[in-house]
Amino acid sequence: MKNSLKVERAKKDITQAQLAEKVKVSRQTINAIESGDYNLSTILALKIAKVFEVNVDDIFTLEDKDM
Repeated sequence: MKNSLKVERAKKDITQAQLAEKVKVSRQTINAIESGDYNLSTILALKIAKVFEVNVDDIFTLEDKDM
């Protein structure tokens, strides 16, 4: 799954640690999501989207290999 989490964080000037605190996960989890090394839950995806006030699919995109 591709994501634009790093871009969204830059737009809002939010660090990985700040985002992690807002959605109640570790900074390492946010880093792993950005790197594509973590398959997040629907709930976590929704929490992240809410922080940035966008739809989930504005941040996370399925790739053909995910189908």
